[in-house]
Amino acid sequence: MRAKTVEDREILELIDPVAESIGLSIVRVRLMGGTLRRRLQVMAERPSDNDIDVGECARLSRAMSEVLDAADPIAGEYLLEVSSPGIDRPLTRLKDFDLFEGLEARLESDRMIEGRKRFKGILAGTDGDSIAIDLDGEDDTALIPFDWLVDAKLVMNDALLKRGAAIRAARGEPEDDGLPEGGPDDTHAKTSEDDA
Repeated sequence: MRAKTVEDREILELIDPVAESIGLSIVRVRLMGGTLRRRLQVMAERPSDNDIDVGECARLSRAMSEVLDAADPIAGEYLLEVSSPGIDRPLTRLKDFDLFEGLEARLESDRMIEGRKRFKGILAGTDGDSIAIDLDGEDDTALIPFDWLVDAKLVMNDALLKRGAAIRAARGEPEDDGLPEGGPDDTHAKTSEDDA
């Protein structure tokens, strides 16, 4: 799932060693758009903590550009985007399902499984080459073969946001309350009850 098309897989083969040489891991590669001004989206992370900073994105972009320019696997012009997988990240490797066990995810298979292709539930790790997931409204843990998945990603919810805040706090990063700097907070907000 790290690469969907033949073209994506060829690009992944070129850039995987580049990322590894600078201590990063490619999460996903997607070449999008038609024949004019395509976009190559590369998501990467540090294997140690599944994160990446802006400097590492820039360094990976420069290193990949050299290899891609020399190999020239993409016809015409394209825009290269290197980013983190984000908080509601795609799950593209079998190990991701163990790493993010206990969090909610959406999965999509390439074939019908008990009458459906889309699933949502809490990840319960892996069992061999299958994904274990506690599906919404089901009593038993379902097993879905990893090779049958075409898409999987974490669901943005409070548990995921709290996990991200805990990781940032552990790194000593300031907490983002979502308010503009110097803006009012809830303790000073005036309500209609104050007017009564």
